[in-house]
Amino acid sequence: QVQLVESGGGLVQAGDSLRLSCAASGRTFSSYAMGWFRQTPGKEREIVAAIGRSGSGTYLRDSVKGRFAISRDNAKNTVYLQMNSLKPEDTAVYYCAAKFRYSVYLYNDYDYWGQGTQVTVSS
Repeated sequence: QVQLVESGGGLVQAGDSLRLSCAASGRTFSSYAMGWFRQTPGKEREIVAAIGRSGSGTYLRDSVKGRFAISRDNAKNTVYLQMNSLKPEDTAVYYCAAKFRYSVYLYNDYDYWGQGTQVTVSS
């Protein structure tokens, strides 16, 4: 069992930055690929970024390339999403998720999910 707790969301203006953190419980964090997803009302949850177990492989969706970065610290059981140059269309609830024994995983059937953190970007 893995519990995930996101933090770092908030209300910012366009062009600002935020760093989301996702702290995981348990001692096997390095056994999980991690992902960040986002969802807005009426839309399906979409993957934003993903990272492999060791952190050597990453994925970013096209709309956030050059602005967002995903990283992890296995010693701290934490995955991060650095978000720069935020745009109003980045407004969403952001979720982190864990997938056991995979490398970079791009589908939405992750094993564990956090409760989400709201990111609101005003224009």
